[in-house]
Amino acid sequence: MKAQRRLPIGVQSFASLREGNFVYVDKTRYIYDLVNGSKQYFLSRPRRFGKSLFLSTLKAYWEGRKELFEGLEIEELERGNDEAWQPYPVFCFDFNGQNYQVTTALEDVLDKMLCRWEAEYGCVAQGSLSDRFQTLLMEAREKTGKDCVVLVDEYDKPLLEVLENNPLEEHNKAVFKGFFGTLKNCDEYLRFVFITGVTKFSKVSIFSDLNQLDDISLSKRFAGICGITEEEVEENFGQEMEAMADNLCLDRAECLKNLRQMYDGYHFHPAGPGMYNPFSLFKAFSEEEMAFYWFATGTPTFLVRRLKALHFDVRQFANGGIEATDSMIMDYRADNPNPIPLLYQTGYLTIWGYDRKARIYSLGFPNEEVKYGFLASLFPEYVPESIPGSGKDIISLRRRILDGDTDGMRDTFTALFASIPYTTDDAPFEHYFQTVIYLVFTLLGQYAECEAHSSRGRADCILTTDKYVFIFEFKVDKSAKEALAQIEEKGYAEPFAADERKIFRIGVSFDSEKRSLSEWEVGE
Repeated sequence: MKAQRRLPIGVQSFASLREGNFVYVDKTRYIYDLVNGSKQYFLSRPRRFGKSLFLSTLKAYWEGRKELFEGLEIEELERGNDEAWQPYPVFCFDFNGQNYQVTTALEDVLDKMLCRWEAEYGCVAQGSLSDRFQTLLMEAREKTGKDCVVLVDEYDKPLLEVLENNPLEEHNKAVFKGFFGTLKNCDEYLRFVFITGVTKFSKVSIFSDLNQLDDISLSKRFAGICGITEEEVEENFGQEMEAMADNLCLDRAECLKNLRQMYDGYHFHPAGPGMYNPFSLFKAFSEEEMAFYWFATGTPTFLVRRLKALHFDVRQFANGGIEATDSMIMDYRADNPNPIPLLYQTGYLTIWGYDRKARIYSLGFPNEEVKYGFLASLFPEYVPESIPGSGKDIISLRRRILDGDTDGMRDTFTALFASIPYTTDDAPFEHYFQTVIYLVFTLLGQYAECEAHSSRGRADCILTTDKYVFIFEFKVDKSAKEALAQIEEKGYAEPFAADERKIFRIGVSFDSEKRSLSEWEVGE
């Protein structure tokens, strides 16, 4: 058995990665393209997607650390270029790892960074933060004879952390406006600027004042700049895939298929390659198990609450059912109630398709990790008492389905709807009914196959296990017998006529006035 290689889980320093002999997926050709293209860039990508590592790689390049790039693609691309590998003054702003809940936190972080660089270049700290930044750029240019490189990592962290604190969010926006607005006035002192973040906040000076920024977030050319393509998986992680396949008793093709379903599927251009979430992929290879690693590092509490407050029809999440223009998915405004931009930019939705004539994207969940993790976070918002072991949870329902226990299934559904308080908000019962049913059966899709097909109609849900087939029809303020009759009339069971599994036809009625399950009829 081969020794396990070092995987860069949580490694954000390019120097540490190269010097520590970690596995590295070569992305340096993108640095060559950036340096020889425009001058100032912005890139939006979801969290834990490799932005910080890429920014650190840019830092090492502009510091002239050629030894770190030995054997990588950019070494060959820069061969014969006398201007390559020259050190430049680099100012790297990292907004990770700070608590921005205090009013002056952002100013304190900026002050600390500036003090360090002012000491390095012999500047006197005078004036506002923006004045000091401008002076620093001028002094660095004068003392080195070279233009400056400005790298900004996770610029939006001080904004995302205070999304539910409007005064503090506006305060931090104003700080940014004054500070990074300096970049526009100091263009003559700049060689290269690269800014990353999860979201593109419109009305923030980085994007309103700095209209010279080249936003490459939806660029086909740079669609693979962060994340890992399937080709890169096969080229770089054959050893890890074999070990995982052996551990899970799968062949290599089956292992790759399962990895693809769980972690692949991000698209940052309609014609761009599918991208794996690198953090989840590395964790899966390290543990030789597939689990919800990315989702476990942070839950979308704010987004979940906003979707519920807006009475958002979560059924739109199915099969790329959400549509948006490019401006809708890229420009987030806190005063815009539409949650789609933030869902896309934070990685809970991705591009499924594109109508070029209408210039409209279709969006959906990128993979199973995001789909099941997000909906599992949303479920307790609609069913507050759905904790495991309560009898009102997906795990209990799964057990009863696998046992063919239709009475137990009825009890679970009854309890689920009974736990929804009348005073939750002003949403109609139909909204709760549709949402809870969608969430229940989508989450059950982790354990059983959900489908709906018939030549004469479409069943509300068909759930299949190794032993049973359950055909559901739901009615609101109509009888369960009527629902059961529709299953027969429409021939929903006909595709299973030759099936050896036991078939249950289940008609369910919900009472909108009482907001409860009122009838449950089972036919076999």
